Amino acid sequence: MSEQATIFVVDDDPDIRELLEDYLGDQGYTVVALSSADAFRDALGNQVPDVVLLDVGLPGEDGLSLARHVREHFEVGIIMVSGAGETVDRIIGLEIGADDYLAKPFDPRELHARLKSVLRRYRNTPGKAAETDTAAEERIPFGVGELDMQRCQLLDSKGQEIPITAMEFELLRVFATRPNRPLSRDQLLTLTQNREWDPYDRSIDIRIARLRRKIEPEPDKPVFLKTVRGMGYMFVPQP
Repeated sequence: MSEQATIFVVDDDPDIRELLEDYLGDQGYTVVALSSADAFRDALGNQVPDVVLLDVGLPGEDGLSLARHVREHFEVGIIMVSGAGETVDRIIGLEIGADDYLAKPFDPRELHARLKSVLRRYRNTPGKAAETDTAAEERIPFGVGELDMQRCQLLDSKGQEIPITAMEFELLRVFATRPNRPLSRDQLLTLTQNREWDPYDRSIDIRIARLRRKIEPEPDKPVFLKTVRGMGYMFVPQP
């Protein structure tokens, strides 16, 4: 999956930078390790990476501010890295448009799995194998727009791309291949990120809220991405 992908690691902890340089370098990635917001902004002026691993708790300008800047100006993947217990920062990061987050300390193998998932969308490669004949179609009607499974894009009624993150696309793909089926938060996390849900994890709910603003005629009264009380969520193609 690496195929010369360039990863910016932005973290003020030298041990984290060295760990990720060594591990991701061994996986075939080009890694640029940066210790501050200023160094990151300077590096962006010379090269745009495929994915940014961005520490929330940077000194000076923090990772949330940098994530907002990246999302506004570049079409690249963003994985936030936060200290244990920084739940509020994780929620804000997801609302800004980060693709994923990890809490320290983390297993480099888990980071690599998340990284591959994010790269898949930004490199416009197809997602996982479709599970139904419907998913094999190039475009699937989804809410007020269409989901382009081949290009990993969400399009509005005029065919213009609606910006979505890699994780948001993965959620849409999972729903599109399982219409009219209630899916729990645990199932959604397993299918999109191969990890289990815990009661304090709000990432699915935050992403569903973001997606509803993009695909529902009235986000506060969803008809396509419906809440199934006591269960989770369900995609209804034709409400």
